[in-house]
Amino acid sequence: MENSTHTVIEFTRKLHTCDINDKTITESTVKVIWAYHHEDVGADGPKYHSSNRGTKSLRLLNPEKTNVSVAVPYFNLVNQNVPIPNKGTTYWCQMFKIPVFQEKHHVIKVEPVIQRGHESLVHHVLLYQCSSGLNASVLGSGHECYHPNMPDAFHTCETVIFAWAIGGEGFSYPPHVGLSLGTPLDPVYVLLEVHYDNPTYKDGLIDNSGLRLFHTTDIRKYDAGVIEAGLWVSLFHTIPPGMPEFQSEGHCTRECLQEALEAERPSGIHVFAALLHAHLAGRSIRLRHFRRGEEMRLLAYDDNFDFNFQEFQYLKEERTILPGDNLITECRYNTKDRALMTWGGLSTRSEMCLSYLLYYPRINLARCASIPDIMEQLQFIGVKEIYRPVTTWPFIIKSPKQYKNLSFMDAMNKFKWTKKEGLSFNKLVLSLQVNVRCSKMDNAEWSIQGMTTLPPVIKRPYKAEPSVCTSASPPLPRSLPLKLLLCFPALGGLLSGFHSWS
Repeated sequence: MENSTHTVIEFTRKLHTCDINDKTITESTVKVIWAYHHEDVGADGPKYHSSNRGTKSLRLLNPEKTNVSVAVPYFNLVNQNVPIPNKGTTYWCQMFKIPVFQEKHHVIKVEPVIQRGHESLVHHVLLYQCSSGLNASVLGSGHECYHPNMPDAFHTCETVIFAWAIGGEGFSYPPHVGLSLGTPLDPVYVLLEVHYDNPTYKDGLIDNSGLRLFHTTDIRKYDAGVIEAGLWVSLFHTIPPGMPEFQSEGHCTRECLQEALEAERPSGIHVFAALLHAHLAGRSIRLRHFRRGEEMRLLAYDDNFDFNFQEFQYLKEERTILPGDNLITECRYNTKDRALMTWGGLSTRSEMCLSYLLYYPRINLARCASIPDIMEQLQFIGVKEIYRPVTTWPFIIKSPKQYKNLSFMDAMNKFKWTKKEGLSFNKLVLSLQVNVRCSKMDNAEWSIQGMTTLPPVIKRPYKAEPSVCTSASPPLPRSLPLKLLLCFPALGGLLSGFHSWS
């Protein structure tokens, strides 16, 4: 269809074509490539597109998002004229007070508010619930997060209630779920954490970005909660250089879910969306779900992870998490272009392996994560002894001689990593005992916090039905056609090319 302002092109293809030259379209990220010429295709065929081309990462199979009426009231939590330092990574924290409501409200949609021109600068935004015992004096100027001089009040804000990341759009809660505001259990003060990614060290940047929350008094049936699962962000998360593939795992352990769910929700909680998060070395993320040693279908996955396209995935069917279940956030990385170790940390050149689960009904569980033991990692490279008591961070190695007085980071970088050594190290790391992190919403901890446990024994891994293609086979159920609408403003011509790749 074409009118005076737009050209719209509709086409279909099967998700699984049984052609080895075609990409199977799954729930993972697909990168769409487009190109066009301003003139219609003539007898000689399409003309060269020149610079009229681009790419866009999409999840083509995501359920359709629910639209929220423009009449719904909202409030903004946005930074005010934050000066961005000329350094690669900055985390900026600002405390806000939630508007005072005389009755319970539900937030039904959250949108990013990104200053125009800063779309690539603002990498992610986290909203934390803070202690309700604070007072208005904490509402002054913001401060760089995780800084030694950060205000003490900021340390009371550890419960994530919403997360947005680069490339994502607004998120609408399902019709039966909302983020509760206005009751004694709900946040009074919140901390907005904005991660600024400035790899070119550009100077003089001033930002006014944040979140917009749409709310209503038309209360829904359930209150939403968020659980942060995966690998605790720590230097103990180590990835050797030069590895075409390296796997890390963060455990939301059976013990943590058993204690938290038995105490509050023995019948289980229901997950309806998930956000998978890594950094530049990330290539794929899978959120795996286990019950009594048997693996269920994946909760969420992205086998073509794109650092610049991260948003909540709506689950096609809500999934129940029961006491005694366990979750593994599995991340695969590529460090072929790196000469030094990659560490868990805040910088985009450091790494994370996290999944944020949106669920209902809300329970008192904010974080269900793990970190692997560091000493066995050091023993792999030959470290025998560290100085105790530990008085510096990173701590210092005592022996053997070639590592004496080095930090454990320097020692790991000094080791001569080969692909073979990296593979052996990966096998070791995945078998190590993990330290359990199991935190409540009020900055307290469940009793099993800090315990150590071995990774679970997976008796029956989940096996998806393979896609079998033969000339006599009827179309598979997964081969339903995908329909796309491409809309281009003010074009007189047609696309000269369109492809999808991963």
